[in-house]
Amino acid sequence: MAGDRFTVGVSRDFLDADGRNVWGDIRLGELTAAPGVDWHYLPRTTGELAAADVDGLDAVLFAAPAVTERTFAGCARPPVLFARFGVGYDTVDLDACTRHGALVTITPDGARRPVATAALALLLAVLHNLVAKDRLVRENRWAEKEQWMGLGLTGRRIGLLGLGNTARDLVGLLRPFEVEIVAYDPYCPPAAARELGVRLADADTVMAEADAVIVMCALTEETRHLVDARRLSLMKPTAVLLNVARGPIVDEAALVEALRTRRIRGAGLDVFESEPPAPDHPLLTMDQVVLSPHALAWTDEMSAGNGGSAVQAVLDVAAGRIPRFVVNREVTEAPELLGRLRELVARTGVRA
Repeated sequence: MAGDRFTVGVSRDFLDADGRNVWGDIRLGELTAAPGVDWHYLPRTTGELAAADVDGLDAVLFAAPAVTERTFAGCARPPVLFARFGVGYDTVDLDACTRHGALVTITPDGARRPVATAALALLLAVLHNLVAKDRLVRENRWAEKEQWMGLGLTGRRIGLLGLGNTARDLVGLLRPFEVEIVAYDPYCPPAAARELGVRLADADTVMAEADAVIVMCALTEETRHLVDARRLSLMKPTAVLLNVARGPIVDEAALVEALRTRRIRGAGLDVFESEPPAPDHPLLTMDQVVLSPHALAWTDEMSAGNGGSAVQAVLDVAAGRIPRFVVNREVTEAPELLGRLRELVARTGVRA
């Protein structure tokens, strides 16, 4: 019946153990202000959304929880939308969502600049041995500073594994440093790379030629362990490796060995194969490595950008529109989904 509310569940990982918002402004106020829309935090913290968490909701805005086939098992009225806060969706079973007529969206417009900025910050920190130099001061080892000469960024060759939206933003941030950029991305149109001034090459060439290799691609079966022992062996001994994408794209054991044997100069990691890494992980004791707990891009800019993008996806669906950043595009043509969108508008009365 028209006049029913469009209901949105928000995952509780945006809150701390005491129920306080620790993610800053993720633009939930826009849901509060939207006529015909109600939202609430889900009643429990969980690593995997279950049917009991989402049944009867029209949309779910979430960050950490996985969405699997079990999410839909026994669900009488599953959500039309799962709006992920972030760009990764490796914990989302897209096939299951598509089979059950549910859209999955991500927030590349919100994450693009914060992640690109984080990649630049990590690159400079690694090249300048920032963590090692910080320790020299804290541990009263000032006299050792001459052992930690850094590398300047200007004029270097930067290799990118992935040339999507975030990597393209990083290209712009790198321009003042007059670097040469070579990238591996089999899905990037050559014309787009040329317009950016980026040379496309195969992955081996990027690894062999670059002074710094930055992993910026999505995690798929194709990219899992894309950076393995063989490719690490191609790198210059003066080169560094950075990963701001997903941990399993890099074979971590092979990276540890390359660092241990000084096969490469250093590394910067915002992500790991297993998060958090074990307390006795060899990376934690290496001076030539800069580490971050998958949070380097976690800024107020990131929260507002990702939140605003996810909220806009929710409002689009509430008004019967297909959101912009749908990952499982095939579902957008399904008659069942289109029918559900029309039903939502008729039931809730929400309009653009």
